[in-house]
Amino acid sequence: MNLEEVLHFRRSVRVYDREQPIDGEKVKKCLELATLAPSSSNMQLWEFRHITTPELLSKVSRACLDQTATSTASQIVVFITRRDLSRKRAKFVLDFERGNIRRNSPKERQEKRIKDRELYYGKLMPFVYSRFFGIIGAIRVLLANIIGLFRPMMRDVSENDIRVTAHKSTALAAQTFMIAMANEGYDTCPLEGFDSKILKKILQLPRGAEVNMVVACGIRKGNDGIWGERCRVPFEEVYRRY
Repeated sequence: MNLEEVLHFRRSVRVYDREQPIDGEKVKKCLELATLAPSSSNMQLWEFRHITTPELLSKVSRACLDQTATSTASQIVVFITRRDLSRKRAKFVLDFERGNIRRNSPKERQEKRIKDRELYYGKLMPFVYSRFFGIIGAIRVLLANIIGLFRPMMRDVSENDIRVTAHKSTALAAQTFMIAMANEGYDTCPLEGFDSKILKKILQLPRGAEVNMVVACGIRKGNDGIWGERCRVPFEEVYRRY
């Protein structure tokens, strides 16, 4: 399939055919492709939990209110945000960028670019992702508004704003995964209807992790898999050209 065919094939499938299993290695490969999705400042604050065993599938489905999308799914992927790993991921990117600049930048620009990355990932990103009962976020907002008096400035820097940023990036990875799955002829359904407390306990997630979405995976069961025709708001209502 070409890209347009893949996008038309992808539907939110809510009933799967358990008699047609899917290849876990192909799902894993689709998750590898999901890591190619863009993320804010390339921080990659995501994590993927690939559920394949019947016992755990049943538990996860229960946490997802036993919707048919999960109760009939062959496999399930849970997308997690990991703001609590921000310092570790920032260090990882910084270490990579030092080598990347050495390998690919003109020699006369390398030192400045490395210093820029050290400032960005060594100091700015740890400050942006720091949390302390909303206090640090409030300080960031105050600083952003002061700077914004003199020049354009990113103002959505509260702790809740940064939480949203992490979820947006993880959602981009989830969408990339679903497109990759469609290219394999596999079906998916993204779900936000779940008990996050129970799900975190089942997956033994640390306190700083958050569930972004649950994606049921499998092969649609005939016409029961999708609910008729696809509904979309007319394009003219959502498109403006300037």
